Amino acid sequence: MFKRIIKFLWRIALVIGMLTLVVLSFTKLVVELFAAPRTFTVDNVPAERAAIVFGAGLLRDGSAGPVLSDRVNTAVQLYQQGKVDKLLMSGDNRFVEYNEPEAMRQYALERGVPNEDIVLDYAGRRTYDTCYRAKEIFQVQSAILVTQSFHMPRALFLCNWLGVESTGVEANNRYFRKVSRLYWNFREVFATPQAAWEVYVTQPLPVLGKPEPIFE
Repeated sequence: MFKRIIKFLWRIALVIGMLTLVVLSFTKLVVELFAAPRTFTVDNVPAERAAIVFGAGLLRDGSAGPVLSDRVNTAVQLYQQGKVDKLLMSGDNRFVEYNEPEAMRQYALERGVPNEDIVLDYAGRRTYDTCYRAKEIFQVQSAILVTQSFHMPRALFLCNWLGVESTGVEANNRYFRKVSRLYWNFREVFATPQAAWEVYVTQPLPVLGKPEPIFE
């Protein structure tokens, strides 16, 4: 009797696991299909007034890490080619010693972007928060999103569904180890359904404040 119960429970767990995998994979596929026609290169992306640059990891000295520096480099290219007028740099700054937006600003300044054309969002703790605040705080109606290919579909989905009409330019400027790429893509399998759940169901509010429109 005990063995039958264990076998029955194992079958239920197996079915639930398979269904979960199907739902996760299907959601990610749908978001990728949504993002594909909205993803461009620096040269062929339609011009917008603003680019949104998503935060990523910092080095121990507080400077931009390789993932983040690639994103800023791509945003600088957009600016230099006249594709955008402003760079909205959004990242995590919950702790004094960890300041992604400032690291991005310094990296862009060193590459010739004027300070007056750089806008910092210190409360972009997650992709959802960045997109939500871009619309509600910085009053951005449309933008070019700058991030890597593994993250772009989720970013495009969130920003478009949260009211920022968006296209994307992938910041794939260097080769990363296969293990890193596998980890990032595996993480998106779970992060993408979570993003859909938050957009359609829970609709959490990020840190907000008074509007600070970046364009008059």
